[in-house]
Amino acid sequence: MSNPLDTDAGTELFKHYETEYQLVRADLTQKLDQINELSGEPRKAALSAAERALEETDELVGQMQMEKQNVPSSQRTAINRRIRDYKTDVDGYRRKLRTLAEDRSALFGGRYTDNPSGSSGDAQLEQRQQLLSGTDRLDRSTQRLKASQQLANETESIGANTLATLQQQRETIEHTTRVMYESEGYVDRSLKSIKGIARWLRIG
Repeated sequence: MSNPLDTDAGTELFKHYETEYQLVRADLTQKLDQINELSGEPRKAALSAAERALEETDELVGQMQMEKQNVPSSQRTAINRRIRDYKTDVDGYRRKLRTLAEDRSALFGGRYTDNPSGSSGDAQLEQRQQLLSGTDRLDRSTQRLKASQQLANETESIGANTLATLQQQRETIEHTTRVMYESEGYVDRSLKSIKGIARWLRIG
C-alpha cells in the first residue's frame, strides 16, 4: 500500500493526478472486495468495472510519471518513491483481479464445466464489454485532458495577473523615484538660494 499524500512535493498538475489516483484506487479496492460475493452475470459485470478502474489507475500513474519531468530536481527523490509505491499497488490489484477472473466456477456458477469453449452469447457479451471498456477509457482520458487544460489556463491567468501587478508596482516605484529626484533638485536650489541670501546679507 502506498503512502498517503504527506508532502507538498510536485507540480499542481502532478498533485491533481495524484488526488484523482487516490479516488480511483479507493473505488477499485471496493469493487475488488465486492467481486468475491458475486457469481454469474453480476460477477462478469463487476470484473469489467474493476478492469476499467484498474486501467484508469494505470493511466494516472503513467501521467504522473510524465509530469515528474516538470518537478524541481530537489523533489524528485520523494516523487520517485511515491510513484514506485503506486506502481506496486497497481501490480497487486492486477494480480488480484486476474485471480478473481480465473475463478471460472464462481464466474459461471452451475453452468461451469471443464469444457473451455463458451457459447456465442458469452463471446458477444465479452465483445460488448470490451467495447464499453474502450469507450469509457476514451471518455475518462478526454475528461482528464479537459481538466488538465483548465488547470493550465487557470495557471496562465494567475501568471498574467501577477505580471500585471508587478508592472504596476514597477511603474509606481519609477514614479516615486522621479518625484524623489525632483524633490532633491528643489532642495538643492533652495539651499543655493538661502546661501546666496546669506552672503548678500553679510556683504550688506
